[in-house]
Amino acid sequence: MLTIGLTGPSGAGKGTLASLFAVYGVPSIDTDAVYHALLLPPSDCLKELADRFGNGILSPDGALDRKVLAALVFAPGHEADLADLNTITHRHVLSEVRRILALYREQGKPAVLVDAPQLFESGFDSECHYILSVLAPRDVRLARIIARDGLDEERATARLNAQKPDEFYRSHSDAVVYNHGEAAAMDTDVRRLLTLWEVPYEA
Repeated sequence: MLTIGLTGPSGAGKGTLASLFAVYGVPSIDTDAVYHALLLPPSDCLKELADRFGNGILSPDGALDRKVLAALVFAPGHEADLADLNTITHRHVLSEVRRILALYREQGKPAVLVDAPQLFESGFDSECHYILSVLAPRDVRLARIIARDGLDEERATARLNAQKPDEFYRSHSDAVVYNHGEAAAMDTDVRRLLTLWEVPYEA
């Protein structure tokens, strides 16, 4: 079974591309969704975070207070805290991703996408047979982020500026799909890649 790491900057359209692969029988694992599920109490991941950062990061119902944790790890001079947060969360997320991959392997799936914005940061790229990045024009990404996340233009622009440049993705990927909002063009790219990577599918 092929493991295809799907990544790219925020607003590029990873979810859209994953949905196109699903049409041809290639399921995807959304690592953001895995992460959010792992933070629902009771949770080993949540317990480890509380042990590391204190119970102050928990809301009264025992769930993670994301704003409190973010204020802590993104504060100036707290780079070590952010590194610890990433170490803990990446370990738990990747453990769950591997478990789900094993289930798909048992089902005989020929390929699975792992939709991972933090693919390279987590080190999971080394476990993928292929790396696929999706890119989109900056103005398109900006509009998507504003509409999707309810951010004003200044905050959305700051998020874009914090992303890796397109050249990073091009140089670290086996294939790149450009999302200009044309589903037909992306569909053609998906079928081309399935053929290239010898993944069986019904046309």
